[in-house]
Amino acid sequence: MRFCSQISSLRNASLLIAVFYLSGGTVFAQEAWPEFRGPDGNGHTGGACIPDSISDSQIKWSTPIHGKGWSSPVISSNQVWLTTATEDGREMSAICVDLMSGETQHDIIIHRNDAPAFCHSENSYASPTPAIEDGRIYLHFGSYGTTCLNTETAEVIWQRTDLQCDHFRGPASSPILYGDLLIVAFDGFDLQYVVALDKQTGETVWKTDRDIDYGTDNGDFMKAYSTAAVFEIDGEALLVSPSAIATTAYRPLTGEIVWTVYHDGMNASCRPVITPGGLVLITNGMGRMVAVDPKGRDDISDSNIEWQGSESVAKKASLLVIQERIYMIADNGILSCLDAESGETLWRERIGGTFAASPLFDGDKILLLDREGNAIVCRPSDEFELIAQSELGAGFMASPAVAGNKIILRSTERLICIE
Repeated sequence: MRFCSQISSLRNASLLIAVFYLSGGTVFAQEAWPEFRGPDGNGHTGGACIPDSISDSQIKWSTPIHGKGWSSPVISSNQVWLTTATEDGREMSAICVDLMSGETQHDIIIHRNDAPAFCHSENSYASPTPAIEDGRIYLHFGSYGTTCLNTETAEVIWQRTDLQCDHFRGPASSPILYGDLLIVAFDGFDLQYVVALDKQTGETVWKTDRDIDYGTDNGDFMKAYSTAAVFEIDGEALLVSPSAIATTAYRPLTGEIVWTVYHDGMNASCRPVITPGGLVLITNGMGRMVAVDPKGRDDISDSNIEWQGSESVAKKASLLVIQERIYMIADNGILSCLDAESGETLWRERIGGTFAASPLFDGDKILLLDREGNAIVCRPSDEFELIAQSELGAGFMASPAVAGNKIILRSTERLICIE
């Protein structure tokens, strides 16, 4: 607790400023965790401190969650929302749990599907993380539908089921909020595009097809599962959205393409992050990472890739950037620390297990959750420093969420509140 409690008040002001830019001018309270990886989209908490070792004494409540879903929880106004589905995809649901007690407030079926498409066992029919703001939750199930609910009554405000693509192995891209827009990518076997919806009505504001030369007619090499991020670059907002083979930056209000960078690979799923020096870090889902200077136009593949790497690159868990260092956990349990501006590897350590959930940072410690049910806590440093490892039972596919002094973990079986 030593460093975390001391820096909390200093970080709050900078957190709110960063959130302002990333959310298109909307400032979220610290009690909100509005989308995948939080208000900054980078896995940094706004105040909660990670315990050195997670034991029963820190578990405030634990609530069973039915079905199968890899979506991460989102939080607003003392509500925790998440999605789930039956394993066969015939029913897709939204669940709301009270943040203070863990009691279920809403559990409603959003979609019933007579003939759901194939979904790979490594994926689920409820993998996209919702987006939330005061009074509204935006639930996304890929081509099955996007729905806005009133968070108090759980009544449908609007719903879209006409945005289609063949996900081939199931949907996973999460929507993000930017100003009055809800933005999400559809990178399927057959169609690849990014769409922005009016968050008030659900109507399409813009829809831009991917202008990417995939170099193949095989749709399996065109699909992706990524979540976009908005960065402020020289006073201009850029929506950076990875796809297969390449990543494209758009003007978020219009969908106009600003630049494209080719980096090979398919199945991109990690959310882009930005370094203190302004490099955008992108992983391609096939074990390669590129650091891109985002100040460019058109095809910047030959001119703006500052460095790249292919050793122990995370394919599922998004990267964590802390000051001038990158921390990433590969699927096979190898944790790496890299210099953010040069890409030089400072250390690698096998911490065991297999990983899909993205890490969390509280200002002092890093929390990692593996698929075997372990919680690993370490300290960011130029040498590996393990603090503790705890067994929590069922494994983790979803990334953690934070509200005030509470950390919300979603395992494959239940929702857990750590306080």
